[in-house]
This record gives sequence, structure tokens and C-alpha cells, in this order.
Amino acid sequence: MIIYTVGTFDLLHVGHLALLEYCKTLGDKFVVGVASDEVVNSYKLNVPVIPLSQRMEMLKALKCVDAVVSYDELEYVTNCKELNIDIFVIGEDWGDKPHNIAVEKYLKSEGKKLVQVSYNPKTSSTKIKQNVIAQTQKTKYMTYTVV
Repeated sequence: MIIYTVGTFDLLHVGHLALLEYCKTLGDKFVVGVASDEVVNSYKLNVPVIPLSQRMEMLKALKCVDAVVSYDELEYVTNCKELNIDIFVIGEDWGDKPHNIAVEKYLKSEGKKLVQVSYNPKTSSTKIKQNVIAQTQKTKYMTYTVV
């Protein structure tokens, strides 16, 4: 069975690792789809700080990931067809956008499964970025005494 999930995977963290390791338990081959910078810019305010090629390289290095592909348009059916996936793993924030509905229809018509998972509430790339900014601002206003 081929498992597929998608995401930005900017600032790889333990929440990502938990998701990826879970996906691997669902089948024989696990493929990760990574959104190009252009795709992310089309729907998120927070653009990736790590370039696509580096995000893909980090994912390829993980033992739970068998293959990594990118996608340059906000649609999932093409990769699902090309990879002949059996299970598509999605996050709890999936929603009912046209690109999500399209892949749901495709999966249902082909007898494929859609598995929805909850995110780790303790961490996210957005929270990491906010912490870095907060720490930078905090140290920016600190005064140092030289003795």
C-alpha cells in the first residue's frame, strides 16, 4: 500500500516527525508531497523560510520517508494518480476548498482512503517563527555592561 501526505514542512519539528512516522505505519511505501514556495504563497501569510529544495532534502533524509515529490499547483489529484496512492493522510484543518473536494471525489471514485489526523498542539512552524521573533526583539532591547 502506498501512503501519501502533503504539506509545507517548513522548519521541520517534532509535530512533523510524529505525523510522518504515523503515516509510515499505514503502508509499505510512504511518499511526501511538498508544496512549492509559489503554492504556499498562494494560501498562507507566512511564507517558508527554508527553500523548497532544502525542505525536500531534509524529508528525504528521514528513515520513515520513502520518497519526496513537490507540487507546483494547489491540487492533489495529479500526484495521487501518478503515484497510485492507496491512502491520503490529511490534517485536521483540511476544510472544503475546491482542491480538497476534488481529491476527495477522486479517492472515493477509485476506492481509496482518506485518513484525517490531529496536529500536535505543542508545536508548529508558525509558533517557532513567533518565538524566534520574540526572542530577537527581547535581546534587541537588552543592555549589556562591559566590565
